[in-house]
Amino acid sequence: MRGKIMKGIAGFYYVHDGHSRIYECRAKGIFRNQNRKPLVGDNVEFDILEEEARTGRILELLPRTNELIRPLAANVDQALVIFASKEPDPSFILLDRFLVMMEERDIPCMIAFSKMDLAGEKERQDLSDHYREAGYPVFFISSRTGQGIERLRDCLKGRTTVLAGPSGVGKSTLLNTLAPEAAMETGSVSEKIKRGRHTTRHAEIVAVGEESFVMDTPGFGSVFPASVEAEDLKCYYPEFARFECRCRFPGCLHYREPDCAVKQAVEDGVIHRGRYESYLLLYEELKQQRRY
Repeated sequence: MRGKIMKGIAGFYYVHDGHSRIYECRAKGIFRNQNRKPLVGDNVEFDILEEEARTGRILELLPRTNELIRPLAANVDQALVIFASKEPDPSFILLDRFLVMMEERDIPCMIAFSKMDLAGEKERQDLSDHYREAGYPVFFISSRTGQGIERLRDCLKGRTTVLAGPSGVGKSTLLNTLAPEAAMETGSVSEKIKRGRHTTRHAEIVAVGEESFVMDTPGFGSVFPASVEAEDLKCYYPEFARFECRCRFPGCLHYREPDCAVKQAVEDGVIHRGRYESYLLLYEELKQQRRY
C-alpha cells in the first residue's frame, strides 16, 4: 500500500492510507543502515501487520520533491504563514524571515492574518498593501466568526501545505476549524504514546480533505536559513526583481549604492518601505554573521 507519513514520534510513524485510516508503523532497519530517515510528509510504501490494531511496517521511501530543515519535513507544495491582525500586532521582521526561508527553498507562500474581527478596514488594507507588490496572496480570517475560512480552504485543496507562525496566533484553532476530527485523532494517538497534546512540539500533518493535507509546526521564534548569503538576500525579495535592471550598477545590492532603482521605488511608494527596511536589517544581520 501507499501512504503519507503524518507524524513521527520515538521511532513510530503514523501513515495515512490516502482514504481515512492511519496506521502506526515502524520503518525497516535497512533505512538506518543506509542513513535514510523517514520524514513527516514522506510518501511511502507500507504493508499492514494487523488491521484491527492498525499497525504496519514502512517498506520504502518514495522520491521527495523537496525537503525542509525547519521544520524537518518533506514534499511540501506550499506554505501558509499566520500572524494575528492584532493582539498581538504582527512582527513584520519575523514574517519576512519566514518568507525568505520559503523563497530560498522555492516554496510558494501565502499569508493569513487571523483575528480579522479585531482589525478595522484601514488596518486590514495596510496589512495587505505591505505585501501586495511582493506578490504574496494575503487572506484575512477569523476562526471565531468563520470569515475567510472557505476562501482559504479552496487554496488548500489537493496540496500539502506547511502551516507556520509564532505561538498564540490561532494556528491550532484554524486547524481544528478546517478539520474538527483532528483533535480527536490527536487525542487517541497521545493516549497511546502517553504524550501531551496541547502544545505542538513537532511537525504533524492533518488531512483536511481529499488529497489535501496541512502540516502543523511548532511556533517559531528566530528562524533564518544559514545558507543565505548577504549578497543573495535581494533575490528573495520578489518585488525587487523588476527594478534591478534600472539600477546604475550591475549587481546592485540596493544598500548604499547611488542611483538605485529599488530605493527609488521605495521613495515612490511602489515598494513598501517596511519591506525595504526589513531587507536592510536582515542584510546587516547576515553581514555580521559572516564577519564572525
